[in-house]
Amino acid sequence: MTTSGTDLGQTIDAFVAAFNEPEPDLDRVMSYFAEDARYLPGHGPELHGLAAIRAEFAPQFAGRYGAMTFDVYDQVIDESRRRATIRWACKLDLTGANGRRAMLPVRLLARLRYGGRMQWHGLDVFHFDDAGQISGKFTYATFRLPLWERTR
Repeated sequence: MTTSGTDLGQTIDAFVAAFNEPEPDLDRVMSYFAEDARYLPGHGPELHGLAAIRAEFAPQFAGRYGAMTFDVYDQVIDESRRRATIRWACKLDLTGANGRRAMLPVRLLARLRYGGRMQWHGLDVFHFDDAGQISGKFTYATFRLPLWERTR
């Protein structure tokens, strides 16, 4: 089955929405990936396959970094090449109940320097297979030394 650019855009919207739910849903996020998907996180080597990708996402979904949401600013779809790119801000909120589950160094930095809320910017490049599954997700952001900013 070949999906159109509109379908690719809808898939990306649904994928991001699964991250942004009040109770983020790792199973739903993983359902968008193909079995043999590749994932390049912004801070490490490329990962291959669903098990490796799930293991990489698990701490985030367990609240290790507090409440994390993504605001998507731009979306570019290249239907003929089965590619899409989104530009986003990742927002961390460590002021509520989810903040108490976050790692202590993250909590302290966020509260002392940023008032408990911060963000950084990045982009994801997605590759899709013919069935509309994500076959590659390549993240580019300043993860090692994030350009965190106080948010409102």
